[in-house]
Amino acid sequence: MPDVATAAATATATATHLGRNIQQLREARGQSQQQIARVAGVPRATWANLESGGANPTLAVLIKVAQALQVRLEELIEPPRRAGRLYPASSLPSRKRGAVTVRKLLPETLPGLEIERMELPSGAAMAGVPHTPGTREYLTCERGQIELSAGGSAWTLGPGDVVVFRGDQKHGYRNPGPGPTVAYSVVAFAPVASE
Repeated sequence: MPDVATAAATATATATHLGRNIQQLREARGQSQQQIARVAGVPRATWANLESGGANPTLAVLIKVAQALQVRLEELIEPPRRAGRLYPASSLPSRKRGAVTVRKLLPETLPGLEIERMELPSGAAMAGVPHTPGTREYLTCERGQIELSAGGSAWTLGPGDVVVFRGDQKHGYRNPGPGPTVAYSVVAFAPVASE
C-alpha cells in the first residue's frame, strides 16, 4: 500500500501533467484561454487554474476540457508528450495478404480514419474489404502502377494519381506493371449513427 508521501507526490505530478498538457493542446490549436474556456463551458479562471497545475478539478470539468480539446480523458493526465518520437518501419503493424504487404502508416489510431501503405509485386492482386455504408476511400499511387476496380469501373493510376471512391462496395487492387508498386489507401469511415 503506498504511503501518504508517495500518494501526494503522484497527485502533484498528475496535476502538473494536467496543466502542461492542457496548455500545450490549447496553444497547438491557437486559442486563448478565454476562447477555449468558452468552448468547454467553464469559467476562464477555472481554465487558468487548470493550466497552472494547481487545480483539483471534478470529473465533470475534466470531461468538458477533454471534449473541448478533442482528446481522450487519459491524454490530459498522462506525462506530456515529447516533441517527437521516431517509430522504425519495423515497429508499425504489417500483414501479408497473398503477395501484397500492407502496413499501417501511422503508429496511432485516428478516429474514423485508416491509413495504410500497400506494396504489390508485379502481377500481384488483392481484394479490398467493403466498409460500412457511406465510407469513402482515397487511393494514391507512389511508385509503379496500380489498377483499382470498384463498382464496375476500373482506373489505372501512375505516380501521384489519386482516385476517390465509395469504400462500401466490392473493390480490388492489382499491379499491372513490370515492377513493384507502392500505393497508399486512406479510408474515411462514415459516422455510425447513435441510437
